[in-house]
Amino acid sequence: MNLLADEGVDRPIVEALRKEGHTVLYIAEMSPGISDDAVLARAKAANALLVTADKDFGVLVFQRHQLTTGVILIRLAGFPPPRKAEYVAWVLATYGEKMQGAFTVITSKQIRIRPLILK
Repeated sequence: MNLLADEGVDRPIVEALRKEGHTVLYIAEMSPGISDDAVLARAKAANALLVTADKDFGVLVFQRHQLTTGVILIRLAGFPPPRKAEYVAWVLATYGEKMQGAFTVITSKQIRIRPLILK
């Protein structure tokens, strides 16, 4: 699966996803400090799901109606980075296809996948 990880995503998550065979572009390696709008545009241009820990992408997608191929919002406060990496990799392996064209929120208690209505 094609993924673009925002710079706030823990490096162990990026490494775990790459190890699982996903193509992961990582903003921290490419263009640290670019705007959220630019990150979302890069993900769309690369036809990649955006992996982020930044809730601001919800505003861009739902309030400003910016188009996306999908967003995965990681909300795993209190998890150590290796555990986050393991859990996110498992979620992608289990639900990956359903996440295309959806806004997904991963928490310790639930995985919420909300399909996006593209205009």
